[in-house]
Amino acid sequence: MSYTKVDTDEVEPVADGLHMLREPLESEQLGVSLLSCEPGWEGKPHDHADEGQEEVYVLVEGAAVVTVDDEKVPLTAGDALRVDPESTRQIHNGDEESLFVLAGAS
Repeated sequence: MSYTKVDTDEVEPVADGLHMLREPLESEQLGVSLLSCEPGWEGKPHDHADEGQEEVYVLVEGAAVVTVDDEKVPLTAGDALRVDPESTRQIHNGDEESLFVLAGAS
């Protein structure tokens, strides 16, 4: 088959509104996730240096700040942010619900 389709509402969240789609889509090189954030939600600081995986965060709805290393990067709906694998990143959601599309590839 040349494509795989899933209904994101049918993918169980792994934690705090995070729906990881790589496995359900049977994707080998690109990871895509949806992240629904409640007001005031904060993600854990992390990097992907071991995997060599850069990430792109696209904020679809809401407003948030992503701390990359020690720099706070404000995002509003429609903004996209690419983060190097070695950089530590952490999402800090704003005062309203937000929706991110997260993509990562190595």
